[in-house]
Amino acid sequence: MLIDSHCHLDFPDFTDDLDAIVARATASGILRILTISTRVRRLDALLAITERFPQVFCSVGTHPHQADEEDGISADELIELSEHPRVVAFGEAGLDYFYQHSSRQAQERGFRTHIAAARATGLPLVIHTREADEDCGRILEDEMAKGPFRAVLHCYTGGRELAMKAIALGFSISFTGILTFKKSQSLRELAAELPADRIMVETDAPYLAPGKHRGKRNEPSYVIEVARVLAEARGVSLEEISHQTTENFFRLFSKVPAPKAAA
Repeated sequence: MLIDSHCHLDFPDFTDDLDAIVARATASGILRILTISTRVRRLDALLAITERFPQVFCSVGTHPHQADEEDGISADELIELSEHPRVVAFGEAGLDYFYQHSSRQAQERGFRTHIAAARATGLPLVIHTREADEDCGRILEDEMAKGPFRAVLHCYTGGRELAMKAIALGFSISFTGILTFKKSQSLRELAAELPADRIMVETDAPYLAPGKHRGKRNEPSYVIEVARVLAEARGVSLEEISHQTTENFFRLFSKVPAPKAAA
């Protein structure tokens, strides 16, 4: 069994064949899918998907690209929305200095607000960080000093320093199809170095299709390609990586019920 710990099933790319997408994932042994929020104001669309598919759960949050658009959403509102049984995490929130579709100030405000919600509830935060290692690390250390919270740095492509800082803070790190790209040798070396109990796999579908699927629309069933390369990088079997990353997922996203066979 594998888990796709991060994808976007509400995106238009999946409108015409969502049933088939989820069915292929299930047939491939992907028994849980976490579809990630990018706009709090569009949570209803995510909840509708989770109601259609019992194996799908969701988060609630504002992507840094939409930080200006949703600036001012409070931690209390996030906490209230997280009471829904299908909402199992906050985010994705964080910093994106590559595109900078929103101001850095709004991104940081939103990031800290989501951390406050995670701290208050015990639910994990899904962190997006791109080209912002220094500020991301600063904020995470600053916020951890205020009280503990749980998190995962998703689609990790940052440097070793931020990764090790995240590990020291007790966070997890998740890898996408980028891990399979030829240019990603340094990322594979980092993935090989991380503690086994802190790694996860994801697709970030519809983006970043791995390996032989590169250039196509990504989908949850392709997460096995990420797991296979992660296993090769760490010198272990695909079975071991599948078991470890699945165990790690349920430990972090503890609100998600495990399938009976896994439990």
